[in-house]
Amino acid sequence: MSRLPIRARVTVAFALAMAAVLAGTGLYLYTQLGSHLSQALDGQLQLRAEDLSVLVGHSSASLSNDSGGRFIERGESYAQLVDRRGRVVQATQPLGRGPILSAAELSAALRGPVYASRPTLPGLDEPSRLLATPLRRGGRRLVLVVGATSQNRAETLASFRRELLVAGPIALVLASLVGYLLAGISLRQVDAMRRRAATISAETPGERLPVPRTHDEIERLGETLNGMLARLEAALQRERNFVADAGHELRTPLALLRTELELALRHGGSAEELREAVRRSIEETDRLGQLAEDLLLIAGADQGKLPLRTEQLVAGDLLKSVVNRFAWRAEEAGRPLVAEAPPDLQIVGDGRRLEQALGNLVDNALRYGEGTVTLGVVTVDSRAELHVTDEGAGFDERFVARAFERFTRSDETRASGGAGLGLSIVQTIAEAHGGNARAGRAESGGADVWLVLPH
Repeated sequence: MSRLPIRARVTVAFALAMAAVLAGTGLYLYTQLGSHLSQALDGQLQLRAEDLSVLVGHSSASLSNDSGGRFIERGESYAQLVDRRGRVVQATQPLGRGPILSAAELSAALRGPVYASRPTLPGLDEPSRLLATPLRRGGRRLVLVVGATSQNRAETLASFRRELLVAGPIALVLASLVGYLLAGISLRQVDAMRRRAATISAETPGERLPVPRTHDEIERLGETLNGMLARLEAALQRERNFVADAGHELRTPLALLRTELELALRHGGSAEELREAVRRSIEETDRLGQLAEDLLLIAGADQGKLPLRTEQLVAGDLLKSVVNRFAWRAEEAGRPLVAEAPPDLQIVGDGRRLEQALGNLVDNALRYGEGTVTLGVVTVDSRAELHVTDEGAGFDERFVARAFERFTRSDETRASGGAGLGLSIVQTIAEAHGGNARAGRAESGGADVWLVLPH
């Protein structure tokens, strides 16, 4: 069954269900018809017994008085009159003088009407149904037995059974054809979506599956698939933008590096000029290395592969490590660099990654900010906030909303050649720890960027 098309499977399931319904319905109707025929036969026997009781109730009357066949039809019905001892007083042909009631049935019939069935009787080769009722005749207690063959009932049931055996398969075939057509109509929209899906590719952005307005599972499936296509298209566009931006950012330092090397080769007339060219080349190489590392980190985070080694960290030690790393740059730039943290305050995280994020923030503050650069940590509502502030002009309000997007740079960053990945990496590391990153204006008026981490 699993190899069959859905339309065929639905049709087979529908046919099996319809076969069960038709079989159950036919059995029910056959049983009910048999019950109604039996009740009708018992009713006829009761009426015949009442009529014959009136006829033979007089001492001079006899069952043979019904010579016209008003109550007894030759070959179809019969009657017998017996006394309380079971002796036959009167009987119709061809029963003869033999009693047809057993002793138990006779005893019960003397107290009230008794129905019984017989597979065969003398002179009758067909099954029959009989009714024994008590009556009084000239002071004697007698039992009147009337009966009739059940051949009509059997013939009626046989005829009905033949009709069911003919009409049932025809109805099943017709119902299966209808089910096949309905399944085809229901799956037509699915096939239309399949054909459209076969034409959608990366070269056809914006294409969507046709969604029928049927308010059923097919419509919900189409809407779900269109939503998936939209997400895939957005992801593909992000990847394309990422590759394009990465290529652009890599091209600039490579071009500068090539230029420096060519100038050193052609115009390096002294050792001092060569050393200066080598120094600038090293700076561009460092920039290339940092950019490559940043791109690898972002690519790994997109694939859910940013590994973390979380542990209990002393916040003050983490901030001091970052300060020691950038102390020479701060001293060279004449910028104070301080760390402020409550003693023994601990946070949970990956020390290497958090130091990388804070290092990016300190690097930005030293490059684009002014005055003292302060690293601080506070706890707010069971969360730890790692802040880096400076005393410069701060962020432009329009830039804050998109500060953490990749390759997004402010005007100052563009002028200095930044790649626009520092804050994006900070956000990536914060999210990997189950937190986020935020930016705003410090109380001193400068920039304030911080990581929010679970404490």
